[in-house]
Amino acid sequence: MSSRSSAAESFPSAHDAAFRAVATAVARLDVAAPRVLIDGRSGSGKTTLAARLSAEWPRAGERPQLVALDSLYPGWDGLEEGTRLAHEWLLVPHAAGIEGRWRRFDWDVQAFAEPHVVAPDRPLIVEGSGALTPAAAGLVHVAVWVDAPEPSRKARALERDGDTYAPHWDRWAAQEARHIETHDPRALADLVFDLL
Repeated sequence: MSSRSSAAESFPSAHDAAFRAVATAVARLDVAAPRVLIDGRSGSGKTTLAARLSAEWPRAGERPQLVALDSLYPGWDGLEEGTRLAHEWLLVPHAAGIEGRWRRFDWDVQAFAEPHVVAPDRPLIVEGSGALTPAAAGLVHVAVWVDAPEPSRKARALERDGDTYAPHWDRWAAQEARHIETHDPRALADLVFDLL
């Protein structure tokens, strides 16, 4: 069995364990409308983790809102701006108990499109590369960092997004590296997962 197929087979069980740990941490929170932030490099599994957490939210009577930074990045050079917009449009208003408003970036026309509202009385999950900074960490109740070796991350990302992403992998990876060097999100996280 190749190491690649072994990693692909081990990923679901590792991801299950990560989900259970995050769900347990969220279930134990004694706050209303908690904020959860999930950061990690491309292909690490953060989007899958966030989607599952949203679908299987562990607190009865609550319906979380999930916003992916993929909806905020203004193009392939936009990681840093996506980080800023997530903080300004999502986390700061929600933490202040006021309605947040964000606009989806339309990659086809390269412009911001329709507005969306984030209700302050519902839990908020924010997911994306660049999301976890020192400023963001101070506004969330559970901060998560997800990582994996580059070969498996790249294989998953390109399997998911294919030819659209392939020409931009190195360009995006350099922005992620700057984010990690500048903000050290692993050190800011409450929970850290190294998946396969």
